[in-house]
Amino acid sequence: MKKYILILIILGVTLSSSFAQEEEADPVYAFNSGILIDAQTSYIPDARTLEFIIQHKFGSLENGKSDLWGIYAPGSNVRLALNYVPLKNVQIGAGITKKFMYTDFNAKWKVLQQKTSGMPISFTLFGNVAIDGRNSESIGTGKTVDTKGQTFANYIDFNDRLSYFSQALVTRNFGDVFSLQAGASFTHYNMAGWDYNHDVVGLHFSGKLKFSPQGSFIFNYDKPLKINDITEQYTWDTHAKENLSVGVEFFTFTHAFQIYVGTAQGILPQDMMMYNQNDWTNKGLAIGFTITRIWMF
Repeated sequence: MKKYILILIILGVTLSSSFAQEEEADPVYAFNSGILIDAQTSYIPDARTLEFIIQHKFGSLENGKSDLWGIYAPGSNVRLALNYVPLKNVQIGAGITKKFMYTDFNAKWKVLQQKTSGMPISFTLFGNVAIDGRNSESIGTGKTVDTKGQTFANYIDFNDRLSYFSQALVTRNFGDVFSLQAGASFTHYNMAGWDYNHDVVGLHFSGKLKFSPQGSFIFNYDKPLKINDITEQYTWDTHAKENLSVGVEFFTFTHAFQIYVGTAQGILPQDMMMYNQNDWTNKGLAIGFTITRIWMF
């Protein structure tokens, strides 16, 4: 009996020591902002922190200096958003986007936090729901023709306006210089055009390479996958193209400023995974910037 008690005491001391070491390990943060270009990251500010986000994309670069490399060009897009952290590692937010007049509501949960010892990665879950705010005539085919040849405006139910995006992210910081993130996502639109799928599965990669204490080179790559088992189409003609963006980031304690060049005109992730038709070879590049500002309460 004494032997078993001794074993339990030794086991308890060992476990207590292990947990103590885990608690003493410091968290490791791979990114300075919750958004990298137009992708989510594992970063969530401290509890009771409010974050304001501005994301802007100009028009295409294809006309060069005639429209100041897209600054005066049509086709710009902008998103304004607020995020709040009610609990440690849990964030909720909402935003509005110019394209399709989206209103989105989102949530992010960091399940695992990378630490200096014990935990080698961060694991994060993100999801959102977006509401297409356009008038009914602008959604879907716009008009319907009945058997008598008469046309009338489409009736769009509220559920037809909804789209969803869910994502799992694995992040690792390699020393003080390089951070890398990989993720997988699922996109669903309740209503899609006759030549589009309702569902898209995607892969995502983001990274940061520091060149100074406050400056970094950044990149983001999104790949919508072609999966025959879930497609509703005979061809892949309308399948979204990859989104590739590269840029630089400058960070202070409360601000992050990123300027980049990329291919996707959309800002919401489900929009990019469903509709992006730009790429590096068809003059689809555009300049964009992302600004985040946080306040602690």
